[in-house]
Amino acid sequence: MLTRSAFADHFAHRAVFGMIHLRALPGAPAFVSMSEVLGAALRDARAIRDGGCDGLVIENYGDVPFTKGRVDAETVAAMTRAIAEVAREVQLPFGVNVLRNDARSAIAIAAATGAAFIRVNVLAGAMLTDQGIIEGDAYATLRARAALAPEVLVFADHLVKHATPLGNVDAVQSARDLRHRAGADAIIVSGAETGAPADASRLASLREAVPDAPLLVGSGLTADNASHYDADAAIVGTALKDSSGAVDRARVAAVVAAFKR
Repeated sequence: MLTRSAFADHFAHRAVFGMIHLRALPGAPAFVSMSEVLGAALRDARAIRDGGCDGLVIENYGDVPFTKGRVDAETVAAMTRAIAEVAREVQLPFGVNVLRNDARSAIAIAAATGAAFIRVNVLAGAMLTDQGIIEGDAYATLRARAALAPEVLVFADHLVKHATPLGNVDAVQSARDLRHRAGADAIIVSGAETGAPADASRLASLREAVPDAPLLVGSGLTADNASHYDADAAIVGTALKDSSGAVDRARVAAVVAAFKR
């Protein structure tokens, strides 16, 4: 598993990963064309690079509504094409997230495109979501990783956004289990929904629980609140966008400067 010092060596100290929210892909209700998908993704990627981010995360954000299980073949094909185009254009480390929780497809895409990591919303435990009950499957995920792309890291959400745990969950113990029993290389802490700030006190409690684990802020980071978080890195999407929904280089630069400061 990845340590905090190894994380900093691999990416950067207080690394910032800019989020590319892919537009609707083939098969999704809002799909328009692959040219639109690719054009928007490349524009956002250039702005993230030029604004000073240390890496990218790319996900099929436009594919609402999401499935709780395996995505269709056309989604995997379209994501692979889009991610390969981005990787060719922008030479930054990147991660893959296949929503809502398709770790197996994310590993396959990572193996094909050279991704540094995948993000898994529910790696362990069970969460009640708008897609129904999602159960983590660390067993299958880590075995698929070992077979297909052993160098790819697994970044796992802890009590992921847009979800509620089934039953009473001890947040500290579940974080320890996520790290030591499910094998997460890094742990992501987010707010209740996309764009909602993460709870800085929860990050602090997890720092004590799993002191060797890299911790990431997974939502709601802005230039104004960046200094509040004791985190090894951040994944930022909403705060980077202008009113049109496109990533803005100046907004990227402001968030990066604030978080690293």
